[in-house]
This record gives sequence, C-alpha cells and structure tokens, in this order.
Amino acid sequence: MNTAPTILMAPSTAKAGEEFFDYSISLSDAYLRAIIEAGGVPFVAPCAPAQKLVAELVSRVDGILLSGGDDIQPSLYLDPVPPNLAKTSSGHDAQRDLFETVLINEAFRQRKPLLAICRGLQIVNVALGGDLIVDLPTQAPSEIRHARMDLKDKVVHPIHIEEGTMLRSILGTGEIGVNSTHHQAIGKLAPGLKVTARAADGVVEATELCQSILPYYLGLQFHPERLIWRHPVFQEVFRSFTAACAVNRNSQP
Repeated sequence: MNTAPTILMAPSTAKAGEEFFDYSISLSDAYLRAIIEAGGVPFVAPCAPAQKLVAELVSRVDGILLSGGDDIQPSLYLDPVPPNLAKTSSGHDAQRDLFETVLINEAFRQRKPLLAICRGLQIVNVALGGDLIVDLPTQAPSEIRHARMDLKDKVVHPIHIEEGTMLRSILGTGEIGVNSTHHQAIGKLAPGLKVTARAADGVVEATELCQSILPYYLGLQFHPERLIWRHPVFQEVFRSFTAACAVNRNSQP
C-alpha cells in the first residue's frame, strides 16, 4: 500500500524562544504548507548533531528539506576570516551548522532525496567543500539588491535557468522571476555540484548534482515556499521533491 512520504525539515534556531526563553527551534509555516500541499507529511527535526541520532532520523523519513536562516560561520570555509568581512556576518549558530553538516552527510550516505533552500543551498556547498561570498554588497557589488527582506513573498529579479537541467524541467521555462532575501551566496562551487541558474549579475541561484548520487537534489538560493500563493508554478518544486520522496519510500523493502 502506498502512503504519503515523510519529509524531515531542518529548522532555524534561536538563543531564546517564546516559551521559556532558552535555546529553541522554529520554522516558517510556509515550508510545512508547501510540503503538505504537495502530498507530503512534514516533521520538524531537533537541532541535535549527534551522528547516531541523525542517522536514525534520516532512516525513518523519505526525504530531507534544508530551510533558510542565519549566516553560516565563515570560519568553516575561510581561514583566516578577514576582519572587514567578519563584521558583516552575524547570527551564527555552531550547533545548527554542525547538525546540518551531519544531516547532509547522512542524506548522502543513505541516498535520500534532498531539497535545499537559501541557507540550505549554501550549507550544502560548504559541507561538500565549497565556499561562500561572505558579503555580496562589498565582495560582488551589483545593481541587483539581493537582500530584499521587505519583499519576502514578491518577485525581485529574474534568473536564467540552464537548458537540460532538472529545475528547467520542473518550472517549464528558462527565465523566471524570484524573490531574494540573502546577503551571501555561493563563491567557489563544491566538487560534484553544477550551477543550473544564475541572476543577471552572475550570483548562483540554483545547483544540482553532476551525477545522480542522490535520487533527487535541488539547491535554490531563492524561497519558492514564499512565492507559491502568488505564483503557483513554484509549487512544482515541492511536487517534484515530494514525488521523488514517494518513489524512494515505495522502493524500500
């Protein structure tokens, strides 16, 4: 009997939560609604980096979604971190960085479908050996303002999607407008990844795997979950991901 696929979702973290003001996790409801609308059953993961626990969590689900959030520690990909760049990056959580790195490694080890959004795309690139542009405004000045936090659910700029890519097949077009809420971006691309979409200024907007190591991998710098209500075509991202998770679930013995 076929059942709905389960999706493990990596949350954001905060030093103080709403209930007892201690270390807490949170996740925008937009991610959950996008997965539910696509036919999946979402579960929010604890931010607990113990390898044995993460392995167990991954074994019990059919796919993993990495969400957006605060900056990744620059020290994970730069040594040393120039002081002028260090002061532009904040909100780091070493526990979250470690948890998601272990989670990514486990997703690859167990060959589970993986969808990585915004910070998620960035942490995958770092975990696989790439680096980031720490601060776009100073390191890669552009006419495009990428950190449009005031327009989280609105189109900010177009992207070009390469021919023959999964993302182009999913969205059915080579040009589309996206939102933009980031001040960092992929710098050096990690081995095994390929760029499949860029903004007009060259900023990486999507990555995929060079080889089919996973049943599904898509990394997006923009936030499709915040666009689907005004631009329903972006729901196809979640439908394609959830469908891959369903195939993965139903192929297990």
